[in-house]
Amino acid sequence: MLHKLLSCLVALVLVLSLSLTAAAAPVLTYRLSMPEPHTHYFEVEMKLSGFKGKTVDLTMPVWAPGSYLIREFPKNVEAFTASTSAGAVASSKIDKNTWRVASGGKDVTVTYKVYAYEMSVRTSFIDASHGYLNGTSIFMYPEGQKNLPSTLTVVPYKDWKKVSTGLAPVAGQPFTYRAENYDVLADSPIEIGNHEIFSFESNGVKHDVAMYGDGNYDPTRLVADMKRITDESAKIFGDMPINYYLFIVHNLNNGGGGLEHLNSTTLQTTRTSYGTRRGYQGFLSLVAHEYFHLWNVKRLRPIALGPFDYDKENYTNMLWVSEGFTSYYDDLLVRRAGLMTEREYLDIVGANITSVENAPGNKVVSAAESSFNAWIKQYRPDENSYNTHMSYYSKGALLAMLLDMEIMKASNGTKTLDDAMRHLYELHYKKQGRGYTDKEFQAGMEKFAGKSLNDFFQKYAYGKETPDYAAYLAAAGVNLVDQNKTQNIPLLGAAISTASGKPMVTTVTRDGSAWQAGLNVHDEIIAVNGYRVTDDLNRSVPSYAVGDVLETIVSRGGQLLGISIKLLKDQTLKYRAEAAPNATEQQKKIYAKWQNVK
Repeated sequence: MLHKLLSCLVALVLVLSLSLTAAAAPVLTYRLSMPEPHTHYFEVEMKLSGFKGKTVDLTMPVWAPGSYLIREFPKNVEAFTASTSAGAVASSKIDKNTWRVASGGKDVTVTYKVYAYEMSVRTSFIDASHGYLNGTSIFMYPEGQKNLPSTLTVVPYKDWKKVSTGLAPVAGQPFTYRAENYDVLADSPIEIGNHEIFSFESNGVKHDVAMYGDGNYDPTRLVADMKRITDESAKIFGDMPINYYLFIVHNLNNGGGGLEHLNSTTLQTTRTSYGTRRGYQGFLSLVAHEYFHLWNVKRLRPIALGPFDYDKENYTNMLWVSEGFTSYYDDLLVRRAGLMTEREYLDIVGANITSVENAPGNKVVSAAESSFNAWIKQYRPDENSYNTHMSYYSKGALLAMLLDMEIMKASNGTKTLDDAMRHLYELHYKKQGRGYTDKEFQAGMEKFAGKSLNDFFQKYAYGKETPDYAAYLAAAGVNLVDQNKTQNIPLLGAAISTASGKPMVTTVTRDGSAWQAGLNVHDEIIAVNGYRVTDDLNRSVPSYAVGDVLETIVSRGGQLLGISIKLLKDQTLKYRAEAAPNATEQQKKIYAKWQNVK
């Protein structure tokens, strides 16, 4: 009897303890409304229950993962108020992105407004036609409580009937969603309005396409082609880490770009882009790029990119992998899906090499340096960026291709970069649950190349040496031809815009004719060789010969100056990739493996 009594007491104590723990656990809910969308404001209500202490600090991120720039989202916050059941309580900002609320240990309700009128994939926007938001620029979180689950209720404007998001819906509660932590809330964009929704299934997972804005697309064709790309992408990793995926597509008058998220993406495109083969393929490459991020960067990631510090820059040398490898695969996946011809794909290969090798910045910064400097370079271009910066997207894509060739050559076409990426995904994401270090990524590549790649990484990823592209591509029986090799024509080496009605210099290429003569950005071209100039000077340069001198009058800061520009030979490259007609059987095997040619 005594034993039973003790057992009951223990059970009662346990129940009380669990109850007290549950009662003490903080609870966080959000309510998002937009009663006047034409004013471009979202309104947020946060309810915080069970938070102990005299004050609660609320923080808003200053950047959005995937877009490496401090964007200072708190600048758009206004009308911040806080109250408890007893009435209004004091609140104040303690730094640029943190508000301190004097809650006194009581449950508190916070309200604020956010001005949202920047139509990009990285920010938030609302007008009379629709609302779109990224969580980082709208939702605050309790300091030190990023792992706290939350519930979000969206209250659409009165005439809007649809909400699309990757957040998990709460059963039986319309437009109410659950986020297991702040990272999930921040990484789940939301489209609100009366957009069209198309659906398809890929690898057993439902995919929705939320289309805002008119466009000249064929829904049936578009859905079928997007499915071909998603199917092809999943083959690389052999795993679907999600049970739902959402494409948010903004069809705009002018637009382009995308941003990856945990189980969704936002894409922006020009509404007429679907009407040409080139434009349509460009959109499909964007689809492939952002969808590939479902694995590469959202899960297979550099160790610095998660968990995120939303208050400051998160530095890594490896964006040339996160974005560059993804850029390599975007066109390749369109090709493998049968949506791009062999000739079209090889033209892209040649154009990509041409673009990188013609950029002076390619000789100034390495792929790793470009990655590390993304926060101050990639999204802050100026008139000299072409001379000093190299995109980690472009350079990384070429390095991915070269590593692919290296692996295929070493394995006689039995292994590819796909296998190395799958290995790293399984090792670091699925087994270890963390990001990889720089050395661990290199080791993953070496495992499939069957040799040390230290020379490759030091020269081409961490160094600025020029790879022998032709030698690498030869593994797949691809010849690389410089179509400019035998030409002897002049090049000004400056970009000139007439948008203002005047021929104005906008960029000057390092070591070119204009650079050496002293032509400056912002110079207005007035006359050349005694004749008035009203058009882009580059149009008339082909009528001159190498060595000719252009006696040029410019207006610089209102002062007329004479500059003698000696025209130098055009040193730019123009590569064309061609399948070798006399390829060996091994080269044919590698070529077929590379592009998935049947």
